[in-house]
Amino acid sequence: MSLPPCPNCQSEYVYQDQANLVCPECGHEWNPSEVDESLMMKDANGTALVEGDKVTLAKDLKVKGSSLVLKIGTKAVIKRIVEGKDHQLDCKVDGAGDMMITAKFVKKA
Repeated sequence: MSLPPCPNCQSEYVYQDQANLVCPECGHEWNPSEVDESLMMKDANGTALVEGDKVTLAKDLKVKGSSLVLKIGTKAVIKRIVEGKDHQLDCKVDGAGDMMITAKFVKKA
């Protein structure tokens, strides 16, 4: 049985102590059955997003540092969800490659 890495330090040396998981490197303890609301991202319609979801852009987006504009309806796949102010979704966007997108600008497909 493989255990998930520590959400604090990403250490793979996690062990189970009754219902909780414990990280020996940073000392963080958490219950894996409780949903972490801090990383819960919602799309433009309020639907919860998880890693692996297929999404479409809800509006045209300009790519920073480029003249490229991603059109509404462009498809993407969420590779991972990260905690951040500006961009929360690390996605693979059709025709544009890998990039970070703000969750409020996508809709679950």
